[in-house]
Amino acid sequence: MPTPRPIKVIGITGGVGAGKSALAARFADLGCVVSDSDAHARAVLAQPDVCQTLARWWGPSVLTADGRADRTRIASIVFSDPEARRRLEDLVHPLIAKVRAAERDRAVAAGAPALVIDAPLLIEAGLDRECDAVVFADAPRDVRAARVHAARGWDEAELHRREAAQLPLDQKRRRSHFVLNTDRPPADIALDARAVLDAVLAGRIGPPGSSGLPAR
Repeated sequence: MPTPRPIKVIGITGGVGAGKSALAARFADLGCVVSDSDAHARAVLAQPDVCQTLARWWGPSVLTADGRADRTRIASIVFSDPEARRRLEDLVHPLIAKVRAAERDRAVAAGAPALVIDAPLLIEAGLDRECDAVVFADAPRDVRAARVHAARGWDEAELHRREAAQLPLDQKRRRSHFVLNTDRPPADIALDARAVLDAVLAGRIGPPGSSGLPAR
């Protein structure tokens, strides 16, 4: 029999610009501890030893004038070269995992109802295996394209390039336990997050791909 987890873990997946972080914030409002993999990656890429390793691999042009990792330059390398992306992930993912483990301990100590993992590559990195439930953040492509253009200046080609490096959306959806539409008012998304959290805490979780949104 599997050893029970000390705290419920909810993973969030979805397409680029699907509103995963906004959804994670609604779980944070409910007292959950959110593990933000994007923020952890930025912190890891700021570590001097990591910067030195990247410069050794790809040359000094991947660093800014003050010796920091140039995330735009690094992205241009890894999103055009699967082997380079794998190499980067092999370097940073174990470091991010240590931070996530510390956050899990903090969530347990604080008596939080759940740890929420907000990770762009949740399923690709195998993090779904650490989760009691996975939530798919869903939004139409035109909405997602408008969001990333407004927030990051990405055009349609960049959105396509980023998503092409990830698992297809239909596969992410099939491997999720709940699907939440994020193209809705924040108050409605908050109610949906509450319904998911209640279902997870009560153990009302069907197999992946079987559920839309729990009744509330």
